[in-house]
Amino acid sequence: MIRRLFLILTLLATFGVLAAIVLQPKDKEGPVIETPQGPVQGLITPNKVHNFKGLPFAAPPIEDLRWRPPVKAASWSETRNATRFGNQCMQATGDGGGFLNLMIERHGLSSFKKFLIRKAVSASGDSKISEDCLYLNVRTPNLNETGKVEGDPLPVMVWIHGGGHQFGSGDFNIYQGDALPLKGVVLVTINYRLGAFGYMAHPALSADDPRGVSGNYGTLDQIAALEWVRDNISAYGGDSENVTIFGESAGAWSVTELMSAPAAKGLFHRAIGQSGASTYHLGQMAEDPTEWKDGYEGGQLLSDALGLKNPSADDLRAVSADKIIDVLNLEMSSAFHHIRDGVVFPKNVGHAFQDGDYYAVPTLFGYNSDESTVFFPNDPHPTLWTRDVPRDDRAGQIEALKRHFGDASARLVDLYGLDKDFDKGGEQFMGDEIFGVNVRLVSKLNSRHGQPSYSFVFTRIPPNKDQTIGAFHFAETQFVFGTPQKIFGWSRQDDVLAEIMQNYWVNFARTGNPNGKGLPDWPEYGDGNWMRLAANDELATEAIKHYRKEKLDILEAGMLQKLELIRPQSALSTVAVD
Repeated sequence: MIRRLFLILTLLATFGVLAAIVLQPKDKEGPVIETPQGPVQGLITPNKVHNFKGLPFAAPPIEDLRWRPPVKAASWSETRNATRFGNQCMQATGDGGGFLNLMIERHGLSSFKKFLIRKAVSASGDSKISEDCLYLNVRTPNLNETGKVEGDPLPVMVWIHGGGHQFGSGDFNIYQGDALPLKGVVLVTINYRLGAFGYMAHPALSADDPRGVSGNYGTLDQIAALEWVRDNISAYGGDSENVTIFGESAGAWSVTELMSAPAAKGLFHRAIGQSGASTYHLGQMAEDPTEWKDGYEGGQLLSDALGLKNPSADDLRAVSADKIIDVLNLEMSSAFHHIRDGVVFPKNVGHAFQDGDYYAVPTLFGYNSDESTVFFPNDPHPTLWTRDVPRDDRAGQIEALKRHFGDASARLVDLYGLDKDFDKGGEQFMGDEIFGVNVRLVSKLNSRHGQPSYSFVFTRIPPNKDQTIGAFHFAETQFVFGTPQKIFGWSRQDDVLAEIMQNYWVNFARTGNPNGKGLPDWPEYGDGNWMRLAANDELATEAIKHYRKEKLDILEAGMLQKLELIRPQSALSTVAVD
C-alpha cells in the first residue's frame, strides 16, 4: 500500500531535472541590506525583483545535530553573499529516465523536441546535496535600488516543495520566477530535511531525545523556516502578520501537516494545497494496526541494513550520510513520512481535521483532473489499499475492492469502467483516491469549522494534438509561478490561464479570498462548489458544482474507514520507548 504510494511520489524528483530547461535571464549584483541576522547582499533580476539565495534559517543539522530538532542559525557581522543557492538536502540522485520518457511520449512531442529535452537533461548535471541544507530563498519587489523597504509590508508566500518527502528542493528553477512577486508578494522558497534524515524514527533516537520521541524532523524544519519568516521577513519588505503557506504534492501534505502541528500555530495565516493533503496518512510511531508501516519499523530496517544491531543514537549518527543513502530502499523509506508521535503531531492529520483540532485558517485546495497519467503506466494498480485488483475479471475486481469499499465496490467498477478499459479507469481511480478525495475533504471540513474554503480542479491539457497526458500531476505549478515549460507545448489560452491563476493565488494570499476585478467569480466551497481552471480542452474557466461527487463520495468512505482503524491509538498521548 504505502510502499507503492512512495514509489509513485518519489518520481517527482524528475521534475527537478525538467525544470532545468527553463532559462533564467542574467541578474545583477544588488545592494547590501541590513537584516536581523546580519548584512546580506543578493541579486536584482531584470524585472527589478531583489533575489536573495541560500539564507540559513537553522544551523546545519550535521554530526550531533543529525536527527534532532533544528537549532536557530547563527548571526553574522560580515556581509553574507546571497547570490547562490544553498545545498539541496540529502536524497538519491538520478534523472528518472523511464519516467522522463513517459512524460515526453505522452506529451505527443515531435522528434526534434524530444531530442532537445533529452540534451538539456543530460547537460544539466546534479546539484550538490548535503546534510548542511537548511536554507531558504527570498524574492521581493519591495526594496528600492539602495536596499531600503519601499512601501508598506507585502503579503508573504512560503513555498514548500513536493517530492514525496524524499526528494526535491526549493531551488528548482520552476519555483524561481518573478511573476508572483511582481503581483505584490514576497516569495520564500524553503528546503527541509528529507527521507531518512527528515522523517526516520528509531527507538535509540527517541531514548536520546528529551521529548522521548523521534521522527518528523522535516516538519520541524518547516516550522523553523516559518519562525525565520516571522523574525526576519520585515527586512525584505514582507509582512510577518500576513503569511500564506503553499505547496504541491508532498508540499501540500506539508501544508495540512503544519495546520495539524501545534508548534506551527500562528506562524501563517492562510493555506494553499495543490494536489495533496495528508488526511489519509495513517503513520504511527509504533504498533500500527493497519498495513501502513510504522516509524520504528522503517528505522529498524535502516539500522539493520547498516549492519547495526541494537545501536545507540551515537552509533546511528556516526554513519556517513552517503552510506545511509546507499542502503535506502523502498520498503524502509515508505515509513519516512509524518507520524503521530504525540508531540509534533498529537493526532494524525486526518483525525485532527475531523475533530476540528487543528489550526483553522482560510484554505484554497485542489487537484488536477488527470493526476495519475504520469504514474499509472509504471504501477498499474488503481487503489492504495490493495494490489489484487485483476485487469479483466469484473467479478474479481468487485471482490478485491469489497474489503475496502463494501457494497459500493460494484458501483466503483462501473463508474471507472475498470472492466472495460482498466488503464484509463485505473488512472482516474488512482488520481481521485490519492489526490481528489483528500483535497475535497480539507475544503469540506475547513468550511464546516467556520473558515473560508475554496476548491479547484485544474483541467488544462497540453496544446499538442497527439498528447495523452491530460492535466497531469505537477502541471499546474508552471502556471502558478509563471515559469512555463514551453517546449512541452504552450498556447495563448495558457497565457490567459496563467494570468488568472497567479491573480487568484495572490489575491488569496493578500485577503483570504481569491476573487478580484476581471476574474471569473470563485464561490466558497459551501455545499460543493469548485472552480474549474481550464485551457486547450474546450472547457471554460468557471465555477462548477459537485465535481466527480459520486466517485469521491465512495472513495472517501473507504479512506475514512482506514482512519477509524487507528482511532483508538490516537487516544494515546505519546509512544513509550522500551
